[in-house]
Amino acid sequence: MESYNVLKKAITAVGVKSVAADMSLSTSLVYKWCESKEGEEAGGAANPLDRIDKIYQLTGDTSPISWLCQRAGGFFVENPPRKTAADGPLLPVTQKILREFSELLEAVSNSLENDGHVDAKEAAKIRNEWEDLKSVAEGFVLACEKGRYEG
Repeated sequence: MESYNVLKKAITAVGVKSVAADMSLSTSLVYKWCESKEGEEAGGAANPLDRIDKIYQLTGDTSPISWLCQRAGGFFVENPPRKTAADGPLLPVTQKILREFSELLEAVSNSLENDGHVDAKEAAKIRNEWEDLKSVAEGFVLACEKGRYEG
C-alpha cells in the first residue's frame, strides 16, 4: 500500500477538516497528502510518511520508526536478514527457536531471582531477548510461507 493510501484511510476516518484544524494546517495540504503523486515531490507536499521514510533512507536509523511504533502501543521488529537460521534444516531451526525462548525465560528468571522485581536494566535484557526470539521466529515463519519445509 502506498503512503498516500495509508494516510487517506486514517484521515478519512476522522475527517480532513478535523485533522487540518487540530494540526493547524490547511485542508488543501492534508488533501494533498492523501493524493497519488507522480514524482517524489509532485505538488510540493511530501506527506509525513514519505518524509519519515526519507529520513530512514538517508540515515539508516530505525529509531524514528521505533518511536512511532511505541507511540502506537507496539514495537518495531526488523525482518531477519535474507540468509537466516531458517535457511537450514527444520530440526536445527526449531532448536534455535527453543534456545531463544529459553534465553528469554532465563532473563526473566534471573531478574526475579534476587529481589522478586524487574528493574530497568533487567527489563532491557528481557526486551533484547524478546526481540531476538521474535526475529528468529519470524525467519522461521517466512521460510514456512515460502514453502521451505514442504515435503
